[in-house]
Amino acid sequence: MSDATHRSPEFSLPVRVYIEDTDAGGIVYYVNYLKFMERARTEWLRSLGFQHYGLAHDDFQFVVHSCTVRYLRPARIDDALQATALAERVGRAGIDFLQQIWRGDELLCEGRIKVACVTASTLRPRALPDALRKAMQHES
Repeated sequence: MSDATHRSPEFSLPVRVYIEDTDAGGIVYYVNYLKFMERARTEWLRSLGFQHYGLAHDDFQFVVHSCTVRYLRPARIDDALQATALAERVGRAGIDFLQQIWRGDELLCEGRIKVACVTASTLRPRALPDALRKAMQHES
């Protein structure tokens, strides 16, 4: 897979809003949407056969490089949501995700998350491991 644009199939994770996710008014606190997105990326990775702690043993980890988030509508306590993760571009040392939070067919939040691959011990950029790149190629 080259450094060109690549869209993987969208991954979707069900998320229930609990009281701990909300402010005093029962509305999801803004930063918790990022937590829901993180869970979706983690479970997407797990669906490919990789786990964060296993990657760390191989001196490799992902770090969030940057993100842009748009909040469109609020989620509330007890809402059943879907957090999606779509790898829009897979580069040599990173992945660009489009992530969304849905309540049914209503888009609540959308984020563009750039994730960098780094050597865990030095936090310096490194190429994505071949096994992970192959798993992503197999997925598309």
